[in-house]
Amino acid sequence: MLAAGCTPAPPTSTCVACHKGLESASARHSDCVACHGGDPQARDKIQSHASLRGPANPSAPETWEEACGKCHRYQLERVKANIMQTNAGMIRNIQQTWEGADGKEYTTRGGKAFDPTGKAVETVPVAQLDNLSGELYRKFCSRCHIGTTNGDSYAAAHGSGCAACHFPWNETATYEGNDKVMKGKAGHSANHGMTPLPDTQVCSRCHNRSGRIALSYQGLYDGNNGLVPTKSGEAGPTMTSGARNLTHITPDVHFAAGMECIDCHTSREVMGDGYSYRNMYLQTEISCEDCHGGAAELPRYREITRENDEALRESRSYKQPVTSGMRMIQTTKGRNYANVFYKDGVVWLQGKRSGRLHRSKVITGTPEHTVVGHRRLECYSCHSHTSVQCYGCHTKYDKAKAGMDFINGEETSGAFSETEDYRMLYPFPLALNQRGRISPVTPGCQTFVTVAEADGALSKAEYIAKFKGAQQLRFAPFYSHNTGKKALGCVECHGNPAFLGFGQHIVESNSIKGTLICERSDRKPLDGFLTMTNGRVNAYSAITREHARPLSGAEVKRTLSVNLCLPCHDKARDPIYRKGINLRALDDTRHRRLLSDY
Repeated sequence: MLAAGCTPAPPTSTCVACHKGLESASARHSDCVACHGGDPQARDKIQSHASLRGPANPSAPETWEEACGKCHRYQLERVKANIMQTNAGMIRNIQQTWEGADGKEYTTRGGKAFDPTGKAVETVPVAQLDNLSGELYRKFCSRCHIGTTNGDSYAAAHGSGCAACHFPWNETATYEGNDKVMKGKAGHSANHGMTPLPDTQVCSRCHNRSGRIALSYQGLYDGNNGLVPTKSGEAGPTMTSGARNLTHITPDVHFAAGMECIDCHTSREVMGDGYSYRNMYLQTEISCEDCHGGAAELPRYREITRENDEALRESRSYKQPVTSGMRMIQTTKGRNYANVFYKDGVVWLQGKRSGRLHRSKVITGTPEHTVVGHRRLECYSCHSHTSVQCYGCHTKYDKAKAGMDFINGEETSGAFSETEDYRMLYPFPLALNQRGRISPVTPGCQTFVTVAEADGALSKAEYIAKFKGAQQLRFAPFYSHNTGKKALGCVECHGNPAFLGFGQHIVESNSIKGTLICERSDRKPLDGFLTMTNGRVNAYSAITREHARPLSGAEVKRTLSVNLCLPCHDKARDPIYRKGINLRALDDTRHRRLLSDY
């Protein structure tokens, strides 16, 4: 017996009679009523539409149980726990860096879930987070949450629920399909056809703010809107949301090769795997090493031997589905990729939508990747072209103005506005991330909070929130998605203190002083988190996320000391990088003779 969503609409349906030319969602989703509800026999429009779900979008969280959930229970349960639906990490991090944790776990809607260990967890709806961080999320951050429709942001509009990814909207959020009744109406997908595999532009509708990873991946940058001049001071050639103009920078090497977001990211990351995660990095299951190998470990693979292997099911809508017997590359969580496989000694990635094959270069054992002392480096610490850094985020909350609460769906007193001081792409600071590995970090967030009461009085004026008991600015681990084949030169990290967290600086004897001084302090630079005074390294800003921290004084000195060797030993294959650098060698006869020439 076929599910209702897989049966065609009856020829006598008034849905078909009125909406002539409306595209079928797909070959298996041609029955209007199975998804939308309504009365397909009623001749009166009001009566016919009275029992519609949504009404325009039956996949919205309010109605997805009776629509998508009837046939796609497995997928729906994953999405309900997915961090793009719960936004647990975003809410938690805002709360920790604005007010401090209160011991509760908040999500957009709250409810019961299971953590990755199988333990039952009860989360609290963010509507109950009655403080400034709760207001910020509900009125500012939640617009990109897949449980909320965003119909009035140019180039960033999207539906809610399953439709956020599978029924893409156009730049102006209007229907432009073949149904004359719906033509030009706002608040609808570009047409009624379902997209099983979302393209990069679907991802870009949300991931173009904050870290701007979708922009960086495509080689786009909105820096001219952040008081950062562009060439000739001209606006960029591409318009995007928030009246921003985008200029062109070097794109990510994967994008330049024709790869889309979903070619790397698995559905278990995008849609969730059924477990509830506290932060995004815990849900992420892929890494560069999966396809390219690590310094000493080759990519892992497992042969498809079972007819119910998830890779077979996942790839059914790919241009070229995988088959039994293929050797599928494993993610960091030990699960099969559905489009990356090992064949004849080569790792291949297949474009899910395009079917195009990309050969993955395996770097295991190469000199550049076996340098002693680099074992803690994330691949993208060396291979990132740029990393977006927004310094000085000034957030104002004005209680005299009204703002839309997108979670509760009502306008209430209090509206947010934001400005920034300074934007950087390069150089970018490095620190230890959640995994204990050295990675780029970016301001996260450097928030100066102003709160204007209803009578105009300021209860907070450029206030720097406390984090872990201290009033301090924050940085957060970050992957910019702007990867290049060519890595940074050794002298970049080992000879430029900006990469170690000192920001723009001057070096005086054995001291390093920041020069971009924060207006709220005459001692603390804005674009860094370390200073060095008479050889002593001090950290004055926090690196947020669990287990993350700045480099220690010993680590900083050890890193900078390598610069003594680089003028002569500038190749990774040099034997000294296989066994570790011994700076006492500079005192031997040979080195004293060489150094005496300078």
